[in-house]
Amino acid sequence: MKRKDHVKMHSYPGMVAVVGVFHEGKVNFMAAGWHAYLSMSPPMYGVAIGRERHTYDLVKQSKKFTINFLPFDEAGFIQYSGTASGADVDKNQMYDQPWEMERNGFPLLAHAYLAYECQVHQIVPTGDHDWVIGDIVGCHYKEEKFLENGLPNFEDLNIPLYLGRSSYMRLNEGVEVKEVNDPLSFKKS
Repeated sequence: MKRKDHVKMHSYPGMVAVVGVFHEGKVNFMAAGWHAYLSMSPPMYGVAIGRERHTYDLVKQSKKFTINFLPFDEAGFIQYSGTASGADVDKNQMYDQPWEMERNGFPLLAHAYLAYECQVHQIVPTGDHDWVIGDIVGCHYKEEKFLENGLPNFEDLNIPLYLGRSSYMRLNEGVEVKEVNDPLSFKKS
């Protein structure tokens, strides 16, 4: 492996979450490529948001946000919501993206197959982004998009994976899936 003196971000492909926030009568959605489930008990989710982002200010003020996962057909909105600023445009109106308000001010994208309602637990500075950690207080999902075991139903769901440079690939039933019950059986000889 060749060593470089500068960092290249090659962690893609990866899922993109869309952060939703509602504050003082305004809703905003922003795509975020850096996010993770952090804890099962209590359930917590984290997302990296740049401090210069309009969404960052809204989340800090409202103390709550949603994490929305959209299907591949919504890759255009995912990209748009990550590049346009909610301070300048109403992204939902410009893109005609339907959303609904859940109890206590949690905005959910109507096309999301999975969404978490999060109360801000902690904000941790991490370089040029802050890691916003939320307690998951609600979960919404479209039952038909998941199998009984909780895994995605790829017959009814195409997940967009972000490749970088505004490119997305479709994760669906055409992708090989391996269940690894015995990790040593996959060991290279």
